[in-house]
Amino acid sequence: MASISSSPRSVEEIFKDYSARRVGILRALTDDVDEFYNLCDPEKENLCLYGHPNETWEVNLPAEEVPPELPEPALGINFARDGMNRRDWLSLVAVHSDCWLLSVAFYFGARLNRNERKRLFSLINEVPTVFEVVTERKPIKDKPSADSGSRSRGSSIKRSSDGQVKSTPKPEDESYQEDEEHGETLCGSCGGNYSADEFWIGCDICEKWYHGKCVKITPAKAESIKQYKCPSCTLKRSRQ
Repeated sequence: MASISSSPRSVEEIFKDYSARRVGILRALTDDVDEFYNLCDPEKENLCLYGHPNETWEVNLPAEEVPPELPEPALGINFARDGMNRRDWLSLVAVHSDCWLLSVAFYFGARLNRNERKRLFSLINEVPTVFEVVTERKPIKDKPSADSGSRSRGSSIKRSSDGQVKSTPKPEDESYQEDEEHGETLCGSCGGNYSADEFWIGCDICEKWYHGKCVKITPAKAESIKQYKCPSCTLKRSRQ
């Protein structure tokens, strides 16, 4: 049964807990699938699939205490076993397992601030879901949204010491590498993570980076700015 031995607190600790539980569940639905299938006997009571922080899995009854220590997985996964195609049933369990993993992670992350929650989700979103692995679906990396303009996709603007605007567009096949390089870059306004699909601009004073939309700067407007000062630096300058 799932229980809290030592509750993870930081983003890194919560993601480590999430990853370990995910490994356990994936093992049940892939490497140990025959054993898992046999344990989910429809003749038994309501059963749940648990992933544990030590990368093991367990099929067991739900927690008796109310409310439980942790959010509970989907109840009664065994009842649908013989009424569905085996592959479809495993996919259904995978979907519910993804929901459970997210609920546990954000249960632990209830005290995180806005930026920390974004970072936690970003880390989780970098790995394939249990459903994607079980159904052998390949996630599409860095697919641009329908409304993102080609002129700003995968590009950033920064000025050199001589005041010239430097634009560094990245071709589609290099977008993943760029995301890795800028993965820890956060917008100085909204705290959002770097994305190659969005236009960013760097302040020449404090050297922080911003979403163009957060500071109301378009790629075209940036071309005409010799030295960009973010709203914070502009405000400090006016007070001096």
